[in-house]
Amino acid sequence: MMYPSVPSEWPPALTNTQIDQLTLLATSYAFSTGLLYLPPGERQPTIPESAIHAPLALFPSPLPRSLFEQAKRIQGIYNTLYARIALDEEFLDRIMGTENGVGKADDFIGQLWTGWKELRDQGLAQVYLYESTQYYNSSSHIRAENFPRNDTIAGLAEGLATAHKDYNNDQARILFVVQPGERNVFDQRPLEYELLEKYSIHGIRQTFEELGRSASVDPDSRVLRVSVSPDLHPDGFVEISVVYFRSGYAPHEYQTSVDYQTRFLLERSKAINCPTIALQLAGGKKIQEVLTHPGVLEHFLADEKKWGVAVFSQSELDELRRTFMGMWGLDVGEDLVTPDYDALKSGKEGYGVLMTRQLAQSLVLKPQREGGGNNVYKDSIPPFLDKLPPRERQAWIAMELIVPPAGLGNYLVRAGGGNQAAMKAEVVSEFGIFGWALFGAHVDIRQKEAGWLVRTKGKDSDEGGVATGFSVLDSVLLVDN
Repeated sequence: MMYPSVPSEWPPALTNTQIDQLTLLATSYAFSTGLLYLPPGERQPTIPESAIHAPLALFPSPLPRSLFEQAKRIQGIYNTLYARIALDEEFLDRIMGTENGVGKADDFIGQLWTGWKELRDQGLAQVYLYESTQYYNSSSHIRAENFPRNDTIAGLAEGLATAHKDYNNDQARILFVVQPGERNVFDQRPLEYELLEKYSIHGIRQTFEELGRSASVDPDSRVLRVSVSPDLHPDGFVEISVVYFRSGYAPHEYQTSVDYQTRFLLERSKAINCPTIALQLAGGKKIQEVLTHPGVLEHFLADEKKWGVAVFSQSELDELRRTFMGMWGLDVGEDLVTPDYDALKSGKEGYGVLMTRQLAQSLVLKPQREGGGNNVYKDSIPPFLDKLPPRERQAWIAMELIVPPAGLGNYLVRAGGGNQAAMKAEVVSEFGIFGWALFGAHVDIRQKEAGWLVRTKGKDSDEGGVATGFSVLDSVLLVDN
């Protein structure tokens, strides 16, 4: 179904000459403004020699103005929600831990939780920085007021700069933990430039492997230092105020046990981690599922005895719930909440698995992972369940598929494959709001919305993600419905 105020044909019909000209303008703009990737290759050169433009859409995607405003409005509630989850150690232990939680069935989550638990046992206290994106699937219109300004780089840099200021050492630097051979470097560098030009804050980029050799934490002050060549800094090291993880969200990004120990070393320091391990665990799919259970949102957002005046109204909670899809764990019983321990113990398929098989065509299975390529969809679900060991069911959730509006099209442009032509396709878009929050156990939450991102893909593509090659970058055309 089309939005009522969107033209009946979207995108507008174009001649081949118009398509070629618009493609030229769009790709030239991408090169001029840094919408780039390093080209594919087994090894990236130390000094970049060439680049390709990021995949992009030629036309903006229509989005009802009311949904745009709703997404911006509830971003602040999400920031508060996840800040409070990250501070609730008992809740995270119960849901994500290795004793009775997801960490028992998922080795990656178990490694992170175990390291975090050991640090807490040593008396760890932290200030948290959280930067997030919450996604919402979703002529006379070509007017300036229908193209809202988007200051994502400025907004995210402000969050990092706020944390740096709280650290209270102007000479300290922000550490970017990056993947080796990162192709998406041009998405990350503008943050460094904004921090330097607007706030006079220097950054340093290192991989886990490099930090395994260069990072150290003073046992008394907990100051994190990273060694550098004396040619680059006369002291031979720099102090770190904020650790910003652009890596560390998937098992393959920890190549050895030393990489895990490096992550725990960074967590042990007084530097503000973005995210901390607690925040990373709070972002797990299992947490999303548990948030749909009765009373859980009320616990985190509406309990006056716990939060005093910093609570949200029932209408705000209802609005938040309207962004949820139905979901359940594969290990649950008929109430879709309580684990079916008898089935888990016997290895038989419990109610959660049986319901997933029955509704497979309208579902997606999700593990505790970030990025594209991890989910299981529709027809692939039954054979996947046939092979899934019973002990691993707890690590997966089933979620109802979002049914987006039909009939919206766009021209998608990709580079690097030898074919630069714009391909017309029926598409599905995701609209995500960025935000940041700075908080601690005895620190009031400071948080702010920080722009947005639109990702668009062909309607027959299940997975998402621009860097993983499934989606393209897009923009917003606001429409009134």
